[in-house]
Amino acid sequence: MTTDAALRRTPLYEEHRGLGARMVPFAGYEMPIQYAGIVAEHRAVREAAGLFDLSHMGEFHFEGPAALAAVDRLVSSDIAGLAVGQARYGLLCNERGTIVDDVIVYRTGADHVLMVVNAANIEKDEAHVRRQLKKDVAFADRSADTALIAIQGPRAADILVRIAGGSIAALPPFGVKSARAAGAEATIARTGYTGEDGFEVFVDNADAVQVWQALLVAGHGDALVPVGLGARDTLRLEARFSLYGNDIDETTGPIEAGLGWTCKLDKDFVGRDAVAKQKADGPKRRIVGLVVEGGVAVRIRDKDVPATVVKTPFYRRAQ
Repeated sequence: MTTDAALRRTPLYEEHRGLGARMVPFAGYEMPIQYAGIVAEHRAVREAAGLFDLSHMGEFHFEGPAALAAVDRLVSSDIAGLAVGQARYGLLCNERGTIVDDVIVYRTGADHVLMVVNAANIEKDEAHVRRQLKKDVAFADRSADTALIAIQGPRAADILVRIAGGSIAALPPFGVKSARAAGAEATIARTGYTGEDGFEVFVDNADAVQVWQALLVAGHGDALVPVGLGARDTLRLEARFSLYGNDIDETTGPIEAGLGWTCKLDKDFVGRDAVAKQKADGPKRRIVGLVVEGGVAVRIRDKDVPATVVKTPFYRRAQ
């Protein structure tokens, strides 16, 4: 079990405390789970805009003339086809064809590739990557030095241009570019994990607070609110985005997870043959989503009891 003393803090920790966030352990960090409340924050992102601290996520950098080809072999999707300024979602698979992690890959330069990995998987992913890489590619894990701030929602572009310039609004979905945000050097991508339009802003740790504060000021008139991991989870679930460790893990193959579309089987990647066999054989199980249209009944002592709104505590011993 992770103790409070062992928990790391992002550069925005004091900002969260000042905004009244409820902090919880997550992936080795003390992270905000909610501010005003999960439902209110969820609705804010759907109707206006929300601001997220994702600085616990991992950032891997690959450099050199062979970097793009190397990452293409690591990731299931078509990375070799990325132009500079484009990004793509894909999977890291092992030789068994199960999912090591799901990632987004950004081609930020002719010989430079950025891969964003899940926070809980940073060490595992680095070991996996290093086993596969050849010496002609320079690799660096810059997770500890990088802050990641996301702004998501229908008003996200209008807010971000106020601190990063009007050209940001022209960035296409899954586009990425270098820019200045609130005076800081930044990498800005039109990506996210909510199902809404939005952007993710990568800056050095030292610049995180000024960018966060500038966005809150810029978005004040557009109902921008800080959003915790609780609403981030409900937003991604509503958008049918997978959560590693919950929906997918190393016991899960891409086909059964509904992620076969990320696997380009006409190229070589780690686990390709195993994934091709999964597709040919068909999945023995499949992840599905459920939409509940009415009250959910639960079975207690062989009786169906319809769901109702109750006050806590909702259970007492001997009742």
